[in-house]
Amino acid sequence: MILFKNFKNIFFIQDLRKKILFTLGILIIYRLGNHIPVVGVNVEKLQQLMQQSKALGGLFNYLDLFSGGGLRTCTIFALGIMPYITASIMMQMLSMTIPTLEQLAKEGEYGRKIINQYTRYLALGISIFQGMSLAFMTERFDLVLYPGWAFRFLFVLSLTVGAMFVMWLGEQISLFGLGNGSSLIIFAGIVSRFPFDIVRIIEQVRQGLMDPFIALILLAAFIIITGCIVFLEKGERKIPVQYARRVVGQRVYGGQSTYIPFKINTAGVMPVIFAGAVLNIPLFLATAFSEKYAFFTWLAQHMGNPTSILWNTTEFVLIIFFSFFYTALVFNPEELAENIKKSGGFIPGIRPGRKTAEFFNYILTRIGLIGAIYLGILAIFPNILQIILQTDMPRGLFSGTGLLIVVGVALELSSQIESYLIEHRYEGFLSSGRMRSRWAR
Repeated sequence: MILFKNFKNIFFIQDLRKKILFTLGILIIYRLGNHIPVVGVNVEKLQQLMQQSKALGGLFNYLDLFSGGGLRTCTIFALGIMPYITASIMMQMLSMTIPTLEQLAKEGEYGRKIINQYTRYLALGISIFQGMSLAFMTERFDLVLYPGWAFRFLFVLSLTVGAMFVMWLGEQISLFGLGNGSSLIIFAGIVSRFPFDIVRIIEQVRQGLMDPFIALILLAAFIIITGCIVFLEKGERKIPVQYARRVVGQRVYGGQSTYIPFKINTAGVMPVIFAGAVLNIPLFLATAFSEKYAFFTWLAQHMGNPTSILWNTTEFVLIIFFSFFYTALVFNPEELAENIKKSGGFIPGIRPGRKTAEFFNYILTRIGLIGAIYLGILAIFPNILQIILQTDMPRGLFSGTGLLIVVGVALELSSQIESYLIEHRYEGFLSSGRMRSRWAR
């Protein structure tokens, strides 16, 4: 009952209610766009080919996970938010290597606006490239009703406009809604597949295609993985900070102690999303040129199979790399140490300034390594489970990458909602589920 009362409290806060309804409205628009097909593609033949071809099926099933089923049915939102995610990764890397972009990144809000504009232009180029790749692939596999440049132009235009519109939807959520827009769009696409995967498992058990004991193992694995993600995402290392007592005039400031929380997974779900975006590049190249070059044929056979050693090793290494990379982007130990020093604070046993920054960097490296390994293991564990059970697992419900994104985004969203609840409790937001009247004071 307390849980339902606290949930009902959400709708008593006007600002929070507006943000939630706005976010839900944007996600509904996104899901509607996933049901508008692109003209000229034989969808039934595409789905048959995905089931028959191991390489093509692996590629499309992986990309279809992030598009919310739009790629399988070739809708205008088939590319989803991944072109924008890929462009963001490239711009962040370029900002660390090109002096002009590095200077822009240090110019505050103005520099971020310029870099965001460059990111949009780059996302447009990536969308055109991926659209052309898909157009040539659909023609090569005889999935087009009327092939030719007219189809290619309309196909690429539809997918590019759809990708740009999805990018705009994500930005609107970030500005006027709750949470990170790009993460929420990927979250909605993955969650939308859960009901179909559950129905598929039930039908396989009824038809005798899957042992009921295997189905129970899959259910237990889903619960255990989800519980591990929640438990480890909440784990943190608390660094105590002591503030010196200062006398200003007739008042005494400081003297209290607090702590700085360092989460085990400082980077959140972004390393998993970044790794998925980078994996798109060899997957597209392997499938597009598999008939012309022997290397791409070999790459398509291995990278198109989520249970292969190459796939799992590549994903594991990429997640670890992006965990450290993203943590370095969003967390600056030198700046944090300098702010603590200016505020008159210090860590017991550590000198303020450079020694404190080195201590923070040491802690981040140790905790970050544990968090990166945890992310990598959780991402490839369902693939390993599929190899052990020798069964075809639904890639939405039992995707380690998908579950990491879903649980991570859900935790971040619930944290934001909780902050709104705590803020309004100070203004009389009671646990009984009623808002104290403004005039009853």
